[in-house]
Amino acid sequence: MTGTGDLGRRLIHHRERLGLTRDQVAERAEMSPGYLKYLEENADTPDTGALYRLADALGTTTDELLGGGRDRPPGHGPARAHPSLEVLDEEECRRLIQPGGIGRVAFSGSHGPTVLPVNYKVHEGAVVFRTAYGGPLDRDLRSGVAGVDIKIAFEVDRIDEAAREGWSVLVQGAAHHVPEEEAAAVTGAGVTPWAGGERHLYVRIVPQQITGRRIHGM
Repeated sequence: MTGTGDLGRRLIHHRERLGLTRDQVAERAEMSPGYLKYLEENADTPDTGALYRLADALGTTTDELLGGGRDRPPGHGPARAHPSLEVLDEEECRRLIQPGGIGRVAFSGSHGPTVLPVNYKVHEGAVVFRTAYGGPLDRDLRSGVAGVDIKIAFEVDRIDEAAREGWSVLVQGAAHHVPEEEAAAVTGAGVTPWAGGERHLYVRIVPQQITGRRIHGM
């Protein structure tokens, strides 16, 4: 098989995503823990049968393990035969986004409707991310009126292509630019900018409304 990508890294990612030990995955995949350790730590590819068993054990696909879906949007496969849409309450929405990760901010920018990915953390009930002073997010999210913040949307989702399930949480609230004298209150969030670079401006979104949906099979 070609196009393996970083198989070891992907094996570790999916194992940790499921909260499984190496022994547990090896048992599910009917292989020795030592061989799984070798695959996680070395640039090698197992035979087709072992690869399919690993994908099944990790709740994903062989294509994903081999890195074949890196450049396509998630959710490429067909929908389930009988999908069910569940409305999530606020408590469940907060639980889902609590670990942090990558989300998307949506707002009316200087060039029209804009959606951008940001690395975020949840800190004291608020969504916190970082951007650059004077950058597009800084300029577009300032109202120009002292004490007045612009209301924006923030979205996080998780798509499980193998199970054809997923969830999405939408947070709406004002985007508050945290001034330097207040920065100490949010630096404890430990958020780092996904894009790297000099991004020292903290933006905090205090949720005014949180909604969510989960799609799963019957």
